[in-house]
Amino acid sequence: QVQLVESGGGLVQAGGSLRLSCAASGRTFSRNAMGWFRQAPGKEREFVGAISRDGGYRIYADSVKGRFTISRDNAKNTVYLEMNSLKPEDTAVYYCAAARTVVAGTSVGEYDYWGQGTQVTVSS
Repeated sequence: QVQLVESGGGLVQAGGSLRLSCAASGRTFSRNAMGWFRQAPGKEREFVGAISRDGGYRIYADSVKGRFTISRDNAKNTVYLEMNSLKPEDTAVYYCAAARTVVAGTSVGEYDYWGQGTQVTVSS
């Protein structure tokens, strides 16, 4: 079982930056691929980015490519999402997720564990 706790959300002006963190419990963090998703009010949960369990492979949604960076520190059981050049359309609850695989993709169903989410609001 993996428990995930996100932090770092908040209110920021357009063009600003935030760094989200996701702390994982347990000794299996380094065996899990990790992902970030987001969900805006009235919309489905959508993929943001993912990282393989060794950090060597990363993928991003087109909407965030070049602005967001996902990274992980297996020694600290933590995955990060660095968000730059934020736009109002980035406003959403952001969730981290863990998959019991080497790499994971863009689908919600590929992930086995989810955090509770952290709110990110970008004002115009």
